[in-house]
Amino acid sequence: MKIKKAAFAGSSTTLKGRPGKRLPEIAFIGRSNVGKSSLINMLCSGAEKITKGKELARTSSSPGKTISINHFLINDSWYLVDLPGYGYAKISGKMRDELARMNNEFIGESQELATLFVLLDSRHTLQQIDLDFITALGEEGIPFSIIFTKSDKPKKSELEKNIASVKKTLSEYWEELPPIFVSSSEKGTGKEEIISHMEQVLNLFKEAKKAQEKANK
Repeated sequence: MKIKKAAFAGSSTTLKGRPGKRLPEIAFIGRSNVGKSSLINMLCSGAEKITKGKELARTSSSPGKTISINHFLINDSWYLVDLPGYGYAKISGKMRDELARMNNEFIGESQELATLFVLLDSRHTLQQIDLDFITALGEEGIPFSIIFTKSDKPKKSELEKNIASVKKTLSEYWEELPPIFVSSSEKGTGKEEIISHMEQVLNLFKEAKKAQEKANK
């Protein structure tokens, strides 16, 4: 699959506020400053973007910029969803609670969510807030994959050490680890592998939906 067309489809703060057309959704989430918007822009680089600016997702040096659920229509057939994320320290407790509500409602109730990509900063070992979030996904049966971001920043030895550490920690909770990818928005690392996985997920999701519709007839 190639991402040939990408367009901003709308922002919302509730599940009911999503774009009216129901299509499969692939969502991205991560801690503050993990490089989520940069990764989304990298994955959609080269696509025809029907947006006012050059970038699809807004990037900022200030953490916590995404404060709504942003849908991007990809190839006129599915949505890439930019979620607010978690772990923002420099916002009020009230706003943190509101962002958590948005994420929990979307992740827990969207019938169109095909999978969730959880982004982890490859410069660090697994943080407790990430472990708590990932563990909750497992308990709720939410399909997810992991993407290590900013792989161009640490030294190769440090990168390998951090990734191995995360895998070891997660292995204490899962017999089989979720799909794991390594990326760099600056170098384009991981783009083909991630998009290929997206294609597989979308195909499986569509097949499952068709089977469900057939069973309901």
